[in-house]
Amino acid sequence: MKDALGSVQSVLVLGGGSDIALATCRELARRRHPRIVLAARKPESLDDAKDSLLAAGASEVTAVPFDATDFVAHEQFVATTFDRFGDFDVVIVAFGVLGDQSRAETDSAAALEIVQTNFTGVVSISVPVSRRLEQQGHGALVLLSSVAGERARRANFVYGSSKAGADAFFQGLGDALQGSGVHVMIVRPGHVTTKMTEGKDPAPLATTPEHVAEAIARGLERGSETVYVPSALRFVMSGLRHVPRSVFRRLPI
Repeated sequence: MKDALGSVQSVLVLGGGSDIALATCRELARRRHPRIVLAARKPESLDDAKDSLLAAGASEVTAVPFDATDFVAHEQFVATTFDRFGDFDVVIVAFGVLGDQSRAETDSAAALEIVQTNFTGVVSISVPVSRRLEQQGHGALVLLSSVAGERARRANFVYGSSKAGADAFFQGLGDALQGSGVHVMIVRPGHVTTKMTEGKDPAPLATTPEHVAEAIARGLERGSETVYVPSALRFVMSGLRHVPRSVFRRLPI
């Protein structure tokens, strides 16, 4: 449970290799000395990440195996992890794949890989996590979403639609958990310079994992339900949602 000053004392990251999630953990570690659990498909690859978090101030960092698309194992994973480590103040759903849009348009397996990871995987793990948080009576569940999910673009509509599904699910989940003590927060960054976007041309208003991390930490402190990074994207996306489709198709975005 958060300490008397509201500082986070325990964090679970689902998608422990995420640059944004790791930056967020470092930001939280500088404010308190939390216990951090990184759940990833290859936990043995996270030694450098663990060292960086300990150097930032984390009291303890553990890496555990987790597969976002092993849906059958998710219920047991949540039970085992919470039983082993106890309550979590913050759970960050950080896994995701960008995928290859051109391939996904002609290869259903490639399209399904994106959707199953970014949407089905999020739903599959978030249901037992939210139930466990509700049982403990406190905690924040954070989704790393994307502005790409607000209106799917021709250039990445498979990825965008998968993010739209996860985003909508979390909106409803937040409504369902009102009054339970569980805070649900959706984070919608624009282009973030990470290993996922390496090689891609930066979009307007591009940002860094560190800036997203600062916004997430502020959002947790304020009890925000939706966080845009940078914040100007809130107004940009509000406008884009209402652009006529015939015009939207011709926009260079």
